[in-house]
Amino acid sequence: MQKGELSDLAVPGALIACRVTPKAARNAITRDGDTLRVYVTTVPEGGKANAAVQKLLAKALGLPKSRVTLVRGETARDKQFRID
Repeated sequence: MQKGELSDLAVPGALIACRVTPKAARNAITRDGDTLRVYVTTVPEGGKANAAVQKLLAKALGLPKSRVTLVRGETARDKQFRID
């Protein structure tokens, strides 16, 4: 997805559910019903994959990454982010 393609989800206070796949071949976001599938190339060590997902989501939402906060699923594949 290109920058701003998910801008319809960029509502303050909104919760975005994600299914994350680390160590993917490329960074990408796809929609799967109400859930976003996020693929990142980084490894899930020391929060690197979470940071990559946050950055990728922020870019797709057209927001600064400081406005996208991980609220659930720090060590799980299913994560929930809040738009601040």
